[in-house]
Amino acid sequence: MRATVAAIYRAESRRVFATLVRLLGDLDLAEEALHDAFRAALEQWPRDGVPTNPRAWLVSAGRFKAIDGIRRRARFVAIEHVAEQVDALADETAERDDEGIEDDRLRLIFTCCHPALSPDAQVALTLREVCDLTTEEIARAFLSAAPTLAQRIVRAKAKIRDARIPYQVPTPDELPQRLDSVLRVIYLVFNEGYMASAGESLTRIDLSGEAIRLGRLLVELLPEPEAMGLLALMLLQESRRAARTTETGDLVLLNDQDRSLWNRDQIAAGLALVERALASRRFGSYTLQAAIAAVHADAPSADATDWAEIVGLYDVLLRATPSPIVELNRAVAVAMRDGPAAGLAIVDELLARGNLDDYHLAHATQADLCRRLGKTVEARAAYGRAAALAQQGPERRFLERRLAELEN
Repeated sequence: MRATVAAIYRAESRRVFATLVRLLGDLDLAEEALHDAFRAALEQWPRDGVPTNPRAWLVSAGRFKAIDGIRRRARFVAIEHVAEQVDALADETAERDDEGIEDDRLRLIFTCCHPALSPDAQVALTLREVCDLTTEEIARAFLSAAPTLAQRIVRAKAKIRDARIPYQVPTPDELPQRLDSVLRVIYLVFNEGYMASAGESLTRIDLSGEAIRLGRLLVELLPEPEAMGLLALMLLQESRRAARTTETGDLVLLNDQDRSLWNRDQIAAGLALVERALASRRFGSYTLQAAIAAVHADAPSADATDWAEIVGLYDVLLRATPSPIVELNRAVAVAMRDGPAAGLAIVDELLARGNLDDYHLAHATQADLCRRLGKTVEARAAYGRAAALAQQGPERRFLERRLAELEN
């Protein structure tokens, strides 16, 4: 029976939790009620059998455990309007259809990603409450101290409570701005998993996996074009995971990757999502980035890559979301289409502006283009600067190897 309850916990706990948040109006109270409900299941199900609808049973049990807790605390602490609190909870029905349950999950995602919370708090709270990662797991993934991360989550919950942030899906008028916040949080989580910001491991599969799971959930609950575009982008990038590093964990550049190792199921799913998002004609930057990734995924070899199409897509992306990073990525594509001199001119101009002076990949790109043009002195200086700025072990080792090759 413990195995059965554990399996139901893995499958249903976040759905049950989301509904309890709606019923109880408090994240901490809902978490306590969730665990009380599963404790009750361990006690009662061996005797009475697993109910026909375990999810509804758990929601009901959790709600009544919370009511008991309110009454119990009222004996020792002066809680105003206890009767009203209990009546309000008792009037709510735990029996909701699947659509209602899924609305609860969507409501929880938007609450955790509310713009009133700081970006760091949004990420931490989403991973904790929506994905059920422990505080220690989140802290380890983002190289933070667990107590610091715990305080961030506590402050976020207090902000929700004190500012009376509503547990609701935004109205149609609010949706574009609020959806962007949710998508940004999911993409931040994915990026940390796909290309860790620091440390000795290039990737963190647990984080990229959680981000893709969140992306699938969001598309299932709210099939907006940009949600589909983001999921497509994550799947297409994740499809290359097995080819991105050697057995010893060293970095392998895209053009040198063994494409037979790419995950074709993820590529097929990503390509289908890109087509759906583009067909809507309401797409944005995530869909455009996914379309660029799709061109790479479609190419049978590095030499067969359609760099002209990629440059064209970067032109559209640059108009949609101007940024020095997009300009840098476009410069790489221009170099592949028109030659390294054309790309280097763009990179030099970007670095001259000063926007990317502390960005190691800008110097790494400059170094590579100089190397290809035979500008050894300039390449060595740029590789040295890039290696000094790199915080990620495999990237730094790659840059140091390139620098050593030039020095020899």
